[in-house]
Amino acid sequence: MSQSVARSKTNSKTNSSANHETIAGNSSPPLETIERAYDRIEAERDRNCWIYLRPREEALEECRKLVARARTGENLPLLGIPFGVKDNIDVEGMPTTAACPAFSYTPWQSAHSVERLTAAGAICLGKTNLDQFATGLSGVRSPYGPCASVADARYVAGGSSSGSAVAVAAGHVAFALGTDTGGSGRIPAGFNNIVGIKPTVGLVSSRGLVPNCPTIDCVSVFCNSVSDGEAILDIIEGFDFEDPYSRLPRAAFLASGAAPSFRFGRIASVDLECFGMPECGELYERACERFVQIGGTAIEVDFAPFRQAGELMFSGPWVAERRSAIASLMDIDSGSLLDVTRTVLGSAAGYSAIDTFGAIHQLHRLRRDTEAIFAGIDALVVPTAPRPFTLEEMHGDPITLNNRLGYYSYFANLLDLCGVAIPNATLPNGMPMGVTLLAPAWHDRALIGLARRFEVSASGAAFELKSGA
Repeated sequence: MSQSVARSKTNSKTNSSANHETIAGNSSPPLETIERAYDRIEAERDRNCWIYLRPREEALEECRKLVARARTGENLPLLGIPFGVKDNIDVEGMPTTAACPAFSYTPWQSAHSVERLTAAGAICLGKTNLDQFATGLSGVRSPYGPCASVADARYVAGGSSSGSAVAVAAGHVAFALGTDTGGSGRIPAGFNNIVGIKPTVGLVSSRGLVPNCPTIDCVSVFCNSVSDGEAILDIIEGFDFEDPYSRLPRAAFLASGAAPSFRFGRIASVDLECFGMPECGELYERACERFVQIGGTAIEVDFAPFRQAGELMFSGPWVAERRSAIASLMDIDSGSLLDVTRTVLGSAAGYSAIDTFGAIHQLHRLRRDTEAIFAGIDALVVPTAPRPFTLEEMHGDPITLNNRLGYYSYFANLLDLCGVAIPNATLPNGMPMGVTLLAPAWHDRALIGLARRFEVSASGAAFELKSGA
């Protein structure tokens, strides 16, 4: 596979343009691709999506060596493809900060997922911005500056993998790695009109990932097409004995191609929560109509057990697992942590071991309830996020609005689901709103097949909600 320019989009709000890169195709030579990527990055440093950028000549020299190896017949399926890595995932020789300068260290070994990508010929250009210690869904909780949506600089990009999503959506790289604990690999995809793949927890090794909630963390993929996401997943997935959280599939993956007819769960219209922006609900309804058009049968499901599981994420003792990951920094009163990070993680002290086991027992009951729901559907379709918020709104109420962003995403990893976030339509204000497909663990390929069909159904059509529609 080699680099190609798939499409370009003019951003009327920010008066800039972005060339969207895809893996498939056969276009520019690798060295030209790397040069073009650096030119774009340097022209748009104000996007705040990069924390560390590898020296240009260093990346070009690596590219020359890879090209030479390919000429000898070595198979390098991602030859010369530039990518970014969220700065809570280790890349050999590049600092890992997790958006906290006091935490910074330089690893001697890359994360398992990064190793697999570089072995396939991809070239990491640097480390991308994030909500500090991946604690947040907005993309504004970083000492390296906030990330705004590429569609409208007034609105948040979503987080915590904000920099990775923006780097892809702005055309800086063809794909980027993020992480996902409560929606970090999906919400930024939705607000930047790209694809986000959230694998089954344990499908991709988390070795080399700064722990957030280690029992439910996973590496995620941002890209410009579902096929690209599947191609990257093919490379990075696999059991890793050295990762205690890696898992072997309990059952074989379903075929990539979804059946001609399928059943999908949808939220009842009366139960849709858009937090004061009903036009977002209209776009969700349109997405459900499109799923019907491509062969789906819509089945209204009870969203209550999903919502209740989501409430356990940050309104429950799992915040203590986040707190334990950076316990030493929490005890330092040196300004190392942002106030909002310290506030969120400080709430962990309010939970006891009794609370934790009570929540675990509740979660098991909710898992059984959702298993019964999935027994009657092939996938659940939800809005990727309820609605967008401006940076100004998020700064004014950072905790409440952040938690609202996670309304449709918090529950996925707790309930052991996989997910694919895909573009859907555009609001009158110009902001994109995506939808997410969810299914039980190990159904990743089936979801990808459905997501691809939805993506193809949009070809040549503009799905935009007009003012007054």
